[in-house]
Amino acid sequence: MIYPDKIEEKIGFAAIRSQLSKKCHCEGARQFCSEMSFQTDFETVKAALLAVDEMQRANHSDETLPLEGVDDIDRDLAVIKIPGTFLEVKDLLKVRRMLECFSRIASYFRRHNEDGHTPYPQLSRLSDPLNYIPSTLGLTIDKAIDPASGLVKDNASVALAEIRSRLRSMSGRVNSILRRVLSSAIAQGWLDADASPAVRDGRLVLPVPPMNKRKIPGIVHDESASGKTIFIEPAEVVEANNLTRELQLEEHREIIRILTAIADELRPHIPEMLAGAGVIYNLDFINAKAHYAEAVGASLPNLHDREEMEWYHACHPVLKLSLEHQGREIVPIDIALNRETRILVISGPNAGGKSVCLKTVGTIQYMVQCGLLPPVHDNSHIGIFQDIFVDIGDDQSFEDDLSTYSSHLRSMKFMLQRGRKGTLFLIDEMGSGTEPQIGGALARAILEQMNGKEMWGIVTTHYQILKQFAEDTTGLINGSMLYDRHLMQPMFKLSIGNPGSSFAVEIARKIGLPAEIIQSAEDIVGKEYVNLDNYLLDITRDKRYWENKRTAIRQKEKKLEQMLAQYAENADQLRSKRREIIEEARTEAKKILDSSNAVIERTIADIKEANAEREKTLEARRKLKEERIELEREGNRYKDSNLLLAKVPKKKKGKHNVQADRETSPAKREVTVGANVRLDGGSTVGTVLEVSGKNALVIFGNLKTTVKTDRLTVTDAKPKTETKSSISMQTIDSGYERQLQFKQEIDVRGMRADEAIQAVTYFIDDAIRFSVARVRILHGTGTGALRQAIRELLSTTSGISSYHDEDVRFGGAGITVVNLK
Repeated sequence: MIYPDKIEEKIGFAAIRSQLSKKCHCEGARQFCSEMSFQTDFETVKAALLAVDEMQRANHSDETLPLEGVDDIDRDLAVIKIPGTFLEVKDLLKVRRMLECFSRIASYFRRHNEDGHTPYPQLSRLSDPLNYIPSTLGLTIDKAIDPASGLVKDNASVALAEIRSRLRSMSGRVNSILRRVLSSAIAQGWLDADASPAVRDGRLVLPVPPMNKRKIPGIVHDESASGKTIFIEPAEVVEANNLTRELQLEEHREIIRILTAIADELRPHIPEMLAGAGVIYNLDFINAKAHYAEAVGASLPNLHDREEMEWYHACHPVLKLSLEHQGREIVPIDIALNRETRILVISGPNAGGKSVCLKTVGTIQYMVQCGLLPPVHDNSHIGIFQDIFVDIGDDQSFEDDLSTYSSHLRSMKFMLQRGRKGTLFLIDEMGSGTEPQIGGALARAILEQMNGKEMWGIVTTHYQILKQFAEDTTGLINGSMLYDRHLMQPMFKLSIGNPGSSFAVEIARKIGLPAEIIQSAEDIVGKEYVNLDNYLLDITRDKRYWENKRTAIRQKEKKLEQMLAQYAENADQLRSKRREIIEEARTEAKKILDSSNAVIERTIADIKEANAEREKTLEARRKLKEERIELEREGNRYKDSNLLLAKVPKKKKGKHNVQADRETSPAKREVTVGANVRLDGGSTVGTVLEVSGKNALVIFGNLKTTVKTDRLTVTDAKPKTETKSSISMQTIDSGYERQLQFKQEIDVRGMRADEAIQAVTYFIDDAIRFSVARVRILHGTGTGALRQAIRELLSTTSGISSYHDEDVRFGGAGITVVNLK
């Protein structure tokens, strides 16, 4: 059920219906658009939405649905239902185009059906009646009608072919006679030299000046508007024209007979063709819905056969298109209601977007249950409601003697009587139009009844009593439209969880209302009310601050992910380059090895040929040595040019290599008494106390030990000396004195943020050190920047169990109370 009857005008859906109708190509599709209505059956709604989603995907595919030639043929088919009737050629061609459309669409879905699986199941099901229309119907029309000229073909029947042949012959005869008469009249000066035959009432005539009309015998058929020309059919062609006219009548009778015969063949299949036309109209309507969804950025959400409302990036489609036309962007809203919080109470400043938010919710829910894809992100969750009740705008009536408030009360009464579980109600400025206290009280009582019936809904209000009721009542939740206090302008963003301020005082100041009036108003309502409004402002500001923080964190995380991906890509490239270099090194090494083997073999051959003569052998050895030096030089140069290969771990040395290293290493210094030494393999420096042969007594720190002298290495490093830490009595006395003088309150008002942060840090450290349970930080209200900075510090400091504003009586939001662990 929907309420009121004008719900579409109230939420803005009427404009959507109008825009959608313009995207339809035929009257039959526009009829579907006008009959589109609110549905409550889940399967019906789901099938409609899936069909639009499939059409959207088909429009983005390589082969779109072939809807060319869509036209209205219902009336044409109704004409030939009666035996003996026929269709004009132009109407028959319309039917032919639709028959061709039937065939193309049926073929389209057959091509996209493989073993019973199709990407368009809903559209395939809708198009199924097209498969029962005989394909020969189109051939019946094609045999008789030429679609290019729009005329009945000569060979449509034998009689028609003969009649048209006689007509062409008679036309030639008439033209011959008329030319002869025309030439004679021009020669005698009765007609102008440029005169030519004309046609009047289907007969060929000559244009004759009035003074010569008696000179040319014949029948007068017409006269020009000016009276200066008389159209005469010469007597010589009267008989020929009579015969032509008779043949034309015979042709017309034969054409009617042919068209009647075609109608007789079509008549038994009219029900199938009407069903097929209905399918085409519906597909055209679905295609219009798909194009509209594309225009407003709509998508298929997650559907549920119950009440559900979890929407992301929701927009009012009419407002979105309007703003885009102006070159502006719409501000989308996110909204989430569930079984525990079914009713949302939205507060905030005037012109802040409360009513637009309400209409957006109503329009999107109405769109979904009318089979239109909603402009939300595809991760949204949308359910089905049995009723939608709306009270938006002013329904006062002179005829019904209804005031604004009376009309609101009548709507409330209807909602309470008909409301149930599964009802969605949308009420703008609930309780307004009368004295605020009683209006707010009645609104609260009505909300309580609606909550008891487990109805779902959204209301907008400025009343504090409704905000408090939503805060304290299960099933209700507060929400607010955000407002930029610095720019003094609405942000059009919905925030759920906290009530909003009406910003009455701020807006009054912005407009320029005298300060004494504003002060007087604040005195009238009292400080508690003003402070409460200030709390709401602080909450709004904090909400915005943390949203900005979260956005910044997300941006940084995204940047880090991009950097990590780049580093991973660079690492892959380095590994690939390293493999290439190693492969090049192996190739080069193989070349060097092959070259070395060739030199060796050549040297051996020279030695054999010289029969191991001493001079030849020495010469061969010298050449081999030169070749080895050259190879080593080449290897060093290659090594320098491939730095990555230099990082390859070297092979471990064997005993032979160790011995060689010892032989080539510089000589060790002699171990003597008083020398500083290190034990091989160790890093601790000790001092030699005495030397006895190959043994030495060494002290390492507090440890004395006897070590072989060949295991000691003399070093210039000094042994480390241990320093004993001590705490002076003066420091202890200073700590006691500081604890005695510690105060459980710190005043940072007037300080810069960095100074205050440093002072609070020392203050909290002392409080934790001295085991203080609770402290107070005086920062004032001001712009809130100092308070926010201190709160950020407290949230990251260990040893703090909680912090909160001081009681309103003792300073309120200007003081933060910190509880320590």
